[in-house]
Amino acid sequence: MSVTLKKIGKGAAYAVGGVVGATALYLAAAFGLSRIPVGSRSQPSPGAIEAYILSNGVHVDIVVPVRTPQIDWSQLLPYADTPAADASMRYIGFGWGDKGFYLDTPTWAELKASTAFKAMFWLGTSAMHTTYHQQPTEGPNCARIYLTPAQYARLIRFIQASFDHDAAGRVQHIAAARSYGRYDTFYEARRTYNLFYTCNTWANDALKISGQKASLWTPADSGILYHYGR
Repeated sequence: MSVTLKKIGKGAAYAVGGVVGATALYLAAAFGLSRIPVGSRSQPSPGAIEAYILSNGVHVDIVVPVRTPQIDWSQLLPYADTPAADASMRYIGFGWGDKGFYLDTPTWAELKASTAFKAMFWLGTSAMHTTYHQQPTEGPNCARIYLTPAQYARLIRFIQASFDHDAAGRVQHIAAARSYGRYDTFYEARRTYNLFYTCNTWANDALKISGQKASLWTPADSGILYHYGR
């Protein structure tokens, strides 16, 4: 074997080892930091707003009442933006994530390597996914939380700031996007998805900002649900 081939082989081995090591470090950090709690789990109190942490098994949404004295989300995000246009829905869920994942990958079977690569390495754009609900039911993938008006005000500001607004200050509905069902739709969002700031990191930050129990950092839904006994 020539010296050149030996160098190439050695370089390839170092590269593979580096990728494996970086992956192991990422997974270890994701597990360890997700187990470190911040905030505290709230209890029912007079005037508290009932909200939910809802996972589909991969991705967490923050679900809040459509209408409270503080905000009417249907004024900002009309029911008519969803296929059902059902104004009887009493709760609305918010999720943030990579636009390519959201719009081009309705199922994991349709995931393309190019979509995953762009999402992981700061190359994509983001979207807000909103879903109207009648009322979530607590279970293995759903936990109820209680927000004081002050905590909810902070959460409202965080969610609003996650949307990308037009020059007139309005949210930008992605009308051409295919909804997952009859009660959801998509809007343009700010910030860029990446390995260290995922859809679940966004949800975890929403909980931290509103004073709820959360992980120090997590890229996965399990890191959030762990602190709620799920």
